[in-house]
Amino acid sequence: MTFALIMLAVGLVLILEGLGPLFAPTVWKKVLASISEQSPQSLQRLGGCLVTAGVVLLIIFS
Repeated sequence: MTFALIMLAVGLVLILEGLGPLFAPTVWKKVLASISEQSPQSLQRLGGCLVTAGVVLLIIFS
């Protein structure tokens, strides 16, 4: 994997992460507030699911 490819992936993540606050800032604030109220265990579970989904996508498409 080259450095340029990694930077492309990081750029894509930044674009996707920025779409929520750009187009729906009020909804984005509500989502963040609701996430901050979750228990640490729920957040860990969510993080684990996201990491697993990301790894699966990398394996499928690499």
